[in-house]
Amino acid sequence: MSNQTETFKKRERLCSIKTISSLFEAGRSFNLRGIRIVYQLSEENKLLPPVRIMISVPKRNFKKAVDRNLIKRRIREAYRKNKITLCDSLIKKNKRADIAIIWTSTTICSYSDISLLINEMISRLSV
Repeated sequence: MSNQTETFKKRERLCSIKTISSLFEAGRSFNLRGIRIVYQLSEENKLLPPVRIMISVPKRNFKKAVDRNLIKRRIREAYRKNKITLCDSLIKKNKRADIAIIWTSTTICSYSDISLLINEMISRLSV
């Protein structure tokens, strides 16, 4: 996907309830400082993008929607800026991935901290 620009389109979002429940039932997970990543790798499908993601910030940790939306925007932007390396490595292996990013920290982090976490996630998934 090296010819792809830094975009995050609707088709790259994980929306289907069936797919999401399958991800949480059969997917694998790992934790980084403040986020939990649930992912499921599968064979490449030409109809689907190489990576689809879902971002979740629990209401239990942040009562105000403004705070939840701020964190989601920061995660989305950090992913959008850095996703090309993940997409390229998956395409080389003829794989695709569905990923759920769940914010488990109870603090609002700066964009630079979130960007470091997303980069760490991408490097762990790219291996």
